[in-house]
Amino acid sequence: MILIPVFLSIILVYTVFAVYAERKISGFIQDRYGPMEVGPYGILQTIADLIKLLIKEDIVPKSADRKLFIAAPAIVFSAIFAGYAVLPFAPGLEASRASVGVFYLLAIISLDVIGLLMAGWGSNNKFSLYGAIRAVAQMISYEVPLSLSVLAVVMTCQSLDLQEISYQQSLWIKDFSKISDNNYLFGIQSSDINITEVGGFLTWNIFRNPILMVSFVVFFIASLAECNRAPFDIPEAESELVAGFHTEYTGFRFAILFLGEYAIMLLVSFLASILFLGSWNSPFPNIGFLRLADWTNGYPGTISGIAWGAFWLISKAFSLIGLQMVIRWTYPRLRVDQLMFLCWKVLTPLALVVILISGFWRLMMN
Repeated sequence: MILIPVFLSIILVYTVFAVYAERKISGFIQDRYGPMEVGPYGILQTIADLIKLLIKEDIVPKSADRKLFIAAPAIVFSAIFAGYAVLPFAPGLEASRASVGVFYLLAIISLDVIGLLMAGWGSNNKFSLYGAIRAVAQMISYEVPLSLSVLAVVMTCQSLDLQEISYQQSLWIKDFSKISDNNYLFGIQSSDINITEVGGFLTWNIFRNPILMVSFVVFFIASLAECNRAPFDIPEAESELVAGFHTEYTGFRFAILFLGEYAIMLLVSFLASILFLGSWNSPFPNIGFLRLADWTNGYPGTISGIAWGAFWLISKAFSLIGLQMVIRWTYPRLRVDQLMFLCWKVLTPLALVVILISGFWRLMMN
């Protein structure tokens, strides 16, 4: 319970800076400055916008279903925020070490679909309803390849515990992993090349099982669709639906929906980093007398371990968020038929092939 206000504060501060960064990135891509007026280099523009949203009148349309309309933003944000409970932010630092953390996370964030449908239906507006229906169809469809890509990691690590998956990619696999004792090159024990003491990126899951690189790409594309980010932003297509499911929202409730969008961007970026990119471990390996992995990691349970772990996990997550922003301002929006084609005829079959190969690879890892 103590960590709830801490996580809320972190998400709020992150959102303020993420919005500013996205405006600057979009300005750079479009050959313009971005915000420049409020504060030095426009850095206070997002804070000014946040204050504006908070003091705006909270309007509930007369013909709306009042209960659904009011409850929807809270349900959307609560479902996303609950996902942070099982994330390991550093060795030994997580709100709850659930042995079924991966399953819990996929289950809880899928509940935000209910909130989006409530927002669209409760608004009693045809644009909102169309946007909600699009959002539900898109998110439920893309949960299939996303879950399959996660399943490939679970098969490789033989665990649903996110902290266990993190330890298997670390220098301390012998001391803290309950399943594996050593890391071998590309995960194959018969190679007899033990890289447990080498660490770094060589022990990340995408190198322990190289087919997981494909799984990571599938996960990243599906997560863009889950976040309703371009080129998968047809639920909010402003040229067709005004603003989609949140057309009728103003002030504080709109701010909550906006906060939820950035919170799920951060959540899926954390999850991708944990599952595929070494979690809270340093990317630098030990090379001879250069003990880069030892110097840039701290032993679990110590202050340096927590500090280095949090630094690497946040750095990886922010890098993925930056990539999401660049893609948003680079690629055009897909049509509905293109969206479904990509999901059911490209990503889902690809994820199934990855699972099949991961099964064989896991046999070679033993």
